[in-house]
Amino acid sequence: MSDRAATQHPALGIALVVGATLCFALLDTTSQYVGPVVPVVMAVWLRYVTQTAMTTALLWPQRGRSLLHTRAPGWHLGRGVLMVGSSVVAFISLRHVPVGEFTAIMMLVPLVVTLLAALLLREHVPALSWALVAGGLAGALIVIRPQGADFRGAMLLPLLLVLVNAAYQILTSRMVRTEDPGTMHFYTGLLGLVCCSLVLPWAWAPMADWRLWALAGLLGVFGSVGHYMLIQAYHHAPASRLTPYLYAQIAFATLAGWMVFGHAPDACSIAGIALIALCGGLGVRAKRG
Repeated sequence: MSDRAATQHPALGIALVVGATLCFALLDTTSQYVGPVVPVVMAVWLRYVTQTAMTTALLWPQRGRSLLHTRAPGWHLGRGVLMVGSSVVAFISLRHVPVGEFTAIMMLVPLVVTLLAALLLREHVPALSWALVAGGLAGALIVIRPQGADFRGAMLLPLLLVLVNAAYQILTSRMVRTEDPGTMHFYTGLLGLVCCSLVLPWAWAPMADWRLWALAGLLGVFGSVGHYMLIQAYHHAPASRLTPYLYAQIAFATLAGWMVFGHAPDACSIAGIALIALCGGLGVRAKRG
């Protein structure tokens, strides 16, 4: 038995994933709340300021310079760029798509990971998996419903975000084999902060209400805690065991959207969400089989 297998604790991994989905649901709900009044770059910059400060305060006293040690600086750079892109696209998307439906569309990520594994890593993907990817995409289109006077092109942005997040997850799953979770989390926040700081002077806008600053800061808290919990979860259990529990985020986000915005999905949206969840769940079973 390998050292990695010997240290796995599936129950702890599942608990960490559920906790991470709660953090992500709160992150998306807060993003939708502040989105109309806080510029995108400022919101993302404040998120990474908070994440970098939290990670440094928690880990530097224990780890010191060893926190900076990495064998894959290029991979960290790529992961950081993907995370910044994901944050920006998510923030813009949530201006146009309710948080519950947005989260359901994001549940296509595990299916698209399968697709990218076939295209980029040359992994064999059975016909059933291809069918489930198509079914999940159909569910997303039912949720978005790209027709009628209410449709805007920006409503398709969550589909772009799915591709970015799938690439991010593939990269993360490969890096956890050799990289320390704390180091990965530190560099993600730091690179996000550097990237946003480069364009911040052209995006800065004053905010007189301290509550907006506090809510924007919470983006960093929820994002930082959620991603660190997710990284730790993959150290305690395999991805195939954890993936089904990612769907808890749909329930958390739908509840938060109802409590904060008074929005509940209509019948068509519920049908699309159910199709996405069904295809995702069958996809996990197909992988296990």
